[in-house]
Parts: sequence; structure tokens; C-alpha cells
Amino acid sequence: MSISELLSALRDAGRQHLSASTVGTRQATGSHLLQIENYAQIKKQLSVGEYVKSSTFTVGGHDWRVELYPKGCVREAHGHVSLFLRRVCDAKTGGRDDSATAKIEFSLLDGATGEPSLTKSSPPRTFKPGDEDWGWREFVNKDDGLEDEKTCLGQDGCLRVLCDVSVDLGIRADDATPEPETTGLFPAAPSFELRGELAGVIWNARRPDVRVEVGGEALAAHRWMLAPRSPVFAAELSRTFQKNPAVLRVEDMDADVCRALLEFIYTGALHDMDRKLESSMAEKLLVAADRYGVEQLKELCEKAVCGRVGMSSVAASLALAKRHGCPLLRDACLEFLSAPGNLEAVVEMDGFEELMQEGCPSGLTKLIVKQVRRHEQWSPFSG
Repeated sequence: MSISELLSALRDAGRQHLSASTVGTRQATGSHLLQIENYAQIKKQLSVGEYVKSSTFTVGGHDWRVELYPKGCVREAHGHVSLFLRRVCDAKTGGRDDSATAKIEFSLLDGATGEPSLTKSSPPRTFKPGDEDWGWREFVNKDDGLEDEKTCLGQDGCLRVLCDVSVDLGIRADDATPEPETTGLFPAAPSFELRGELAGVIWNARRPDVRVEVGGEALAAHRWMLAPRSPVFAAELSRTFQKNPAVLRVEDMDADVCRALLEFIYTGALHDMDRKLESSMAEKLLVAADRYGVEQLKELCEKAVCGRVGMSSVAASLALAKRHGCPLLRDACLEFLSAPGNLEAVVEMDGFEELMQEGCPSGLTKLIVKQVRRHEQWSPFSG
């Protein structure tokens, strides 16, 4: 269990004013890129023991700089490039001493690709006062292609050195209390209809830990409510187990429809249910309920759509029944089409051709065959 999950569980148990810290070994890592323009010209101007230096950079509370000797740092290194890291000041962190334990890696970058063409690294070393230089007297020989413009220097004549520094910070405690960034994410009141004392108890039983992003809005919810009532939500939440809050993105759905879906998951009902089920919301909610496996809501919506099957809606309703597995709605449509004159009239409407292209339901096929036998000269595809 992660510390964020443990904190959440402790808060759910009543410990609302709760902080935490973790103790362990820590490292600070940083990198610095030194670019030397017109390297060949600069090299001519310098002698053995003379160097160019980078600007000062900070890693792990200590200041550092890179020093490069084009002709070597001493006579014995003549013909080589010498490369060092120097700590240029004491620790800034207020530690008991000003020593610094670090490890370094130097890389010469390819002039064409920017990828390392030569890399050398060193194991950790402790820097103490009076012992500040660290690196290589003979980092690279001038005969190793350093000044070949097809390798390190490239066509622009620049030499690029990348220095990676990792500073050991020792054993220390870090604040592990989550940032209060979720304060505005989870409102005190739910963002969908939850009325009555019991609804308030349900909402406040635990802190919301799910963010549902839909239609440009963010709706707060709870894992413990969504997962047991929707197999689809349960599967999506299982993939975000380590995240708090879990973020679920719902595509191709209006925010109002999702809000009603969540309301039903929490309460088993809908505020102003009759009005919603008598409108086009019923079809949209049926699709949403089928998509997320909320069967009780799907059945309510299916019955509501059945009661509105008519000449202008029967083709769309039959297609809806076929796509989402609604036997009651399918039977209601077929019953309507069985009435004298209804099938002939629907065949002439635009939606019928689209329905046939999707695949004619078997019950409708039987109706058409029956009508053809009754009127041998009539075809649903004529005219």
C-alpha cells in the first residue's frame, strides 16, 4: 500500500488532521552543458595549464563548475584534454560540515547528432575543504578525433561537454503529506443530484477519490460507490489503483447524461425521473447505462422508450434495441409495425433504409416476408 493510500484510509477512519513523512537515503541529480565556440581558435590561444571554465551551477545545495584544459593541465598531460569538476563554495544547506559526496559523468557530444561520442564516469567521492578538484588529466587524446569536424566539433566548430552530477544527501526525512491541490477538485457538495439526509450521509462517508472528466466538466465521485455498481467503472478503476484521485475520462457523452448516471449509481433513482424519462434523455441514458453495465437504469430507460414508439421513432428505436440488446423495446417496435398500414408507411421513411443497412432484425424480416406474401406485388425496396 502506498503512503497516499494509507493516508486516505487513515482519514477515512476519522484522522482528518494528518501529516506524514518518509525517511530514506536521498540523492540530488543535475546536469550542465558546456559549449565552447570556435574551440580550435581558443585552443591556440591557451598554453599548458590554462583552462576555460563553465558558469557556476548548483546541485544538491553545492556550487560547481566544469574546467577544461585544451592542452592538458600539466606538462605530463600535454597532447590530451584535461577535464575536471570543481566545487567552488561550501554547502548551502546548513549541514554539520561542508563536505560533499558525489559522483560524476562527463560526455563529449557528437557535433552532428548531439549524442555522446565519449563518456567517462567516476564512482562516488567525498569533497572536503582543500580537496576540491575531481576529474581526468588525460580525458581524451588530441589524436582521437577530437578536432575532426566530422565528430566532436561538427561543422560549427563548437565543442560540447555534458556533465552529470549526483550528490548524496544522506539519510533524511521528506514531507510525504499530499499537497492540498485537490481542495478545489472535490467540492463539499456533490456535482449531481443527491437530495435528502441519507444521500448526504452517503456522500460524506468518505472523501471523494475519483475525478470523472466528461464534456468539459469534472465530476467528483467515490471508488467505493462506482466499482460495485458498474463493472466497466470497476475495470477502469482497477487500472488506476495507485492514483489518488483516479481520473476517468468519459468520451462521447454529455455531462448531463453522465451526471444522471452517477446520480442513479448513488441513489438508485433520478431526481425528476418522469420528466427525464419522457424526454430524449431516456435514449441517451439507455446508451450510457448499457455502456457502463448499470442494468437497472437500462431497464427503466428501455420501458420509457417503449412507451413512446411511434411512426417517426420506430426505425430509430428498433436500431437502438438492436445495438444495445433491448428485447422489450424490440418487441414493442415489432408490435407497432404489425398494425395495419404501419410497416408500409415506415418503409417509405428515411430511417428505414439506414436500419436495413445496419442489419435487419429477425423479427422485422418475418414481418416483411409476411407482408410480401400478403401483397405479392409489393416490395419494401421499391420506389
